Amino acid sequence: MNNRAVLNAMNSTMTQDSRLEAVEHFYDFHPISAQQILAAVASRGVTLAGITEEVLQHHDQDHYGGTAAVDRLMAEADVQAHDVVLDVCSGMGGPARYLAWKTGCRVTGLDLTQSRVQGATELTQLAGLADRVRFVEGNALAMPFESASFTLAMGQEAFAHIPNKQQLVRECARVLRPGGRWVFSDILKRQQLSDEDARQLFDGMRFSEIASVEDYTAWVQANGMRVVRVVDLSEEWTRILRERHAMYRSLEAQTVQRLGREHFERYDHAYEHFVGLYQLGILGGALVHAVRDQ
Repeated sequence: MNNRAVLNAMNSTMTQDSRLEAVEHFYDFHPISAQQILAAVASRGVTLAGITEEVLQHHDQDHYGGTAAVDRLMAEADVQAHDVVLDVCSGMGGPARYLAWKTGCRVTGLDLTQSRVQGATELTQLAGLADRVRFVEGNALAMPFESASFTLAMGQEAFAHIPNKQQLVRECARVLRPGGRWVFSDILKRQQLSDEDARQLFDGMRFSEIASVEDYTAWVQANGMRVVRVVDLSEEWTRILRERHAMYRSLEAQTVQRLGREHFERYDHAYEHFVGLYQLGILGGALVHAVRDQ
């Protein structure tokens, strides 16, 4: 049975809704939370009243590469103050806040998990950016937005969680205005995943589908868009993931106190497997820039 067959077998026993529920549960118990971010800020001696984006951006970028990665995405997309931006799978909202703070644009973050939306909204209010950044709870496969609502859609390392990526691409194309840009980074397969690796990635990380650059290119073209550029980030991410794994382990005491020893060890094992696939060259990543045709 190949990887596609494994995914089909998963799909036969788990509905799309149940897989999305599994992702929600995963992020409800993620090591990075609003509570953890605020604790990190407090450890620097900053009170709630003293929180600004300059302070927050050092703690709330729950994606690979921190603000430097957002700067790269922002440069690739040529973000301007007049842009109306959608951050798909916005998580704790770090990139959305940083983008609005740095360019003056307006950003809407869409996330499936209620606790992430609530946490992102709280942090945004504390940073004084609620007039430019908002967060909406919703499904990226059925976005609660009118067609042609945004000039730019973005995402960072979240799409691997989403089943039915063809529908994700279709929705991103739908909500973009003609000439709008879709700029995102994602976890990608560089080699065929084994059956066991596919199972472990779903069980441990809730990755129900890993696409390739070729997959995305085909889906983009099928939905009235074209790929402008692809930047391979595999080597950079391999280094970053090793560092992130060490960072998560440094949060052991906090994670155990909040979620229990069993949860910490389960997540640690899953992340170790995930990082190993990067080190073997089986997984990689890329920044993809696509444009919706006029």
